[in-house]
Amino acid sequence: MNIGKMMQQAKKMQENMKQMQEEMAAMEITGEAGGGMVKVMMTGDQIVRRVDIDPSVWDEQDKGLIEDLVAAAFNQASQKVSEMQKQKQQGLMAGMPLPPGFSL
Repeated sequence: MNIGKMMQQAKKMQENMKQMQEEMAAMEITGEAGGGMVKVMMTGDQIVRRVDIDPSVWDEQDKGLIEDLVAAAFNQASQKVSEMQKQKQQGLMAGMPLPPGFSL
């Protein structure tokens, strides 16, 4: 493989990565906890846009429970974002000649 072709592929990969990042930022991912009683909506670049807590959770008046549910919903949303990023990156790398053992 010649250097010129490698440079073209590297440039194409940078363009694809930028496009993927823009697509991810536009996505909205929801994490839930407590059977959907707490929902956290975040973008694909992990910015929390909204937290929705069912009124019945407040009736319990259990601060620790509410904190745990919010944390669990946030963590689920964050994990979903990470999984989506990984899938998109693998799609970008498909067919690219990479050195043995190289991964993202």
